[in-house]
Amino acid sequence: MTTTTSRRGILIGAAALAAGGGLLLTGNRPVAEETRDPTEGRALAFDENFAMLDPAIWFAGPKATTFDSGFYGRSAFSRIEGEEGFLPYEIVDDAAAGNGKALQISARYIGRPMNVPNYYGNNLPEFQWISGNIQTAKSDGTIMKGWRQGYFEVRMWVPAHPLSFPAFWLMNGRSILYPKTSIELDVIEQKGFEPTQYGLYLHEWGQPGEHHEGIGMHAGTDITKGYFRYGVSVDGGRCRFYFERKPIRDPKTQQAVEWTIGRAAEMDAQDDVFWPLITLALQSDVPFPNPLRDEDRETRLRVDYMRVYT
Repeated sequence: MTTTTSRRGILIGAAALAAGGGLLLTGNRPVAEETRDPTEGRALAFDENFAMLDPAIWFAGPKATTFDSGFYGRSAFSRIEGEEGFLPYEIVDDAAAGNGKALQISARYIGRPMNVPNYYGNNLPEFQWISGNIQTAKSDGTIMKGWRQGYFEVRMWVPAHPLSFPAFWLMNGRSILYPKTSIELDVIEQKGFEPTQYGLYLHEWGQPGEHHEGIGMHAGTDITKGYFRYGVSVDGGRCRFYFERKPIRDPKTQQAVEWTIGRAAEMDAQDDVFWPLITLALQSDVPFPNPLRDEDRETRLRVDYMRVYT
């Protein structure tokens, strides 16, 4: 996950249509394929409704990696038991969630020297935040849950905040112990001060074959006002992105965003998989609020569910 790529591309919802062989086509694909529900023809393989935060499935704390500390941005990602007297993970009652419960991941400004292991911001006033990150992998290379392909979806409610940087993203398993190269799919990266926009990205880090794609999505609604579904389908070497189970379109071509994973064959040869992360970070590439308002000293991300269909 990166905080430096531009997210200013605006997605236009109209499709360019052409008739061919008695079928409406978008590019070279039938409209039925372009617009069908991405869960169609797939079975539900993982259904996390967050009745609890199960440590047998979810590891909380810095991103699972041996490349660096696993922290990024202006906040320290808390372990499951909390940091500095603050616990950012909570199961809360929520009538808007499917089963009446949601996972709430919070970020709080501590505003004093901290003692979070290996965190670079402990003694930097602007970086003295505690926030949360959960993932189905650990830095020793353990993958609790991972899938090579399928449709990955989260239903979540992102916050409005001058620094908030929530995300739902996937990493490949080998990136943990062999970080010279890695594959990253960012299904949503959202800045809390841009309530109708978010970014989606494909990053294949490292050489040989480094490769990056990215686009800004204009949702057409304020996504900080409620729950929405964000998804990506991975089929072999192809990945496609969805908002509310509708394909996201490239504003230049008007076709559904479809990117090629250049290391797909390498993943297959190594029996590699993708594992998900759900993160509430604080941005470091924008000015710190001056003053920081009392109401902005804490912010919250809510997650209804995370599902995988294969």
